[in-house]
Amino acid sequence: ASNIVWTMKFLVLALAIAAACTALPVADDKNLWMYSGKVEGDMVLTPEQYLAKWGLLSRNGLVNTRYRWPNNEVPYAIVSGYFSQSQMNLIHEAVAEFAQISCLTVRPKTANDRHYVQVTGQNTGCYSSVGYLAGVQTLNLAQGCLYKRIIQHEFLHAIGFYHQQSTYDRDDYVTIQWNNIIPGMEYNFDKFSSSVVQNFGTTYDYESVMHYDAYGFSKNGYRTIVTKDPAYQNIIGQRSKLSEKDIKKLNAMYCE
Repeated sequence: ASNIVWTMKFLVLALAIAAACTALPVADDKNLWMYSGKVEGDMVLTPEQYLAKWGLLSRNGLVNTRYRWPNNEVPYAIVSGYFSQSQMNLIHEAVAEFAQISCLTVRPKTANDRHYVQVTGQNTGCYSSVGYLAGVQTLNLAQGCLYKRIIQHEFLHAIGFYHQQSTYDRDDYVTIQWNNIIPGMEYNFDKFSSSVVQNFGTTYDYESVMHYDAYGFSKNGYRTIVTKDPAYQNIIGQRSKLSEKDIKKLNAMYCE
């Protein structure tokens, strides 16, 4: 009976989140990923990952090696019909950079690859599953998502990264302005425990391409995230380059 009660509670929670995600504001292109109607804006989680997010399972995501890609390779296939040749070239260029900064290779799939990322371009925002799931997993890039660092942001999710501001120690570095968040969107600012997500030997990274900007999910145009170090207030949410700590974490996950 207790299992039935828990299942019903989880379904109600999931339905409430889904309902909340249908009433999102219009975003500018470079923030489109944040408003794709997924967990934290752009993450598609498995049922197990949902449970871990709310502290009901002990390990997954970055910490759990089960979600690491085998042989340090992430095959991908771009589904035809969505992108122009120049847009496909941009995707290839963006993901090729991972091999230049780490031992991880993100490469086009071959006929022998059964487990890969399928890149689509539906008009439903920017989003990806988190980590290796086995089989075919979708990463979507709507037209407004086709910037190099946003492409890399979504592939970093597929590689196994969560958002920086979700880390267990974030309250030591930022203050969440709960009163400025769109009602029903507060769950996007929940934290993961250290048993789920870790920083792999780095300190909190204000400069990560995986960090929300200061106004994510704002209902009134005021900040939803305030940095405790004012020098970084206008840095969070940058999409100009992978940070040094992004690169260090990637190498710690796959190369050490």
